[in-house]
Amino acid sequence: QVQLVESGGGSLQAGGSLRLSCSVSGLTVRNFCMGWFRQAPGKEREGVATSSRTGTTSYSDSVKGRFTISRDNAANTLYLEMNSLKPEASGMYYCATRASVWCPLEESEFGYWGQGTQVTVSS
Repeated sequence: QVQLVESGGGSLQAGGSLRLSCSVSGLTVRNFCMGWFRQAPGKEREGVATSSRTGTTSYSDSVKGRFTISRDNAANTLYLEMNSLKPEASGMYYCATRASVWCPLEESEFGYWGQGTQVTVSS
């Protein structure tokens, strides 16, 4: 039984900050590529940030310098710290896992997904 549960979303004004959490059960986060993906209404889901089990991270150009992905392997939890939020950051944020060394922002090979947590940024 693999389960990913996102939390920490909410509504806030531009310039604010949020930290999203992804609590994982049924697999060991330490052994997986982990990612955050975002889907806004009318748009395709896109990769926001990923974290490999070797410590490598990748970010969408739109969030570089403002978002930070991290993991607490002992707690089996993934985080996304989001600072200086813009309205364009609004959407449903999903946590997902990929069983590979390569940990890109492309979603097709991510196998397990959470239910998502909503982030709404107002101007």
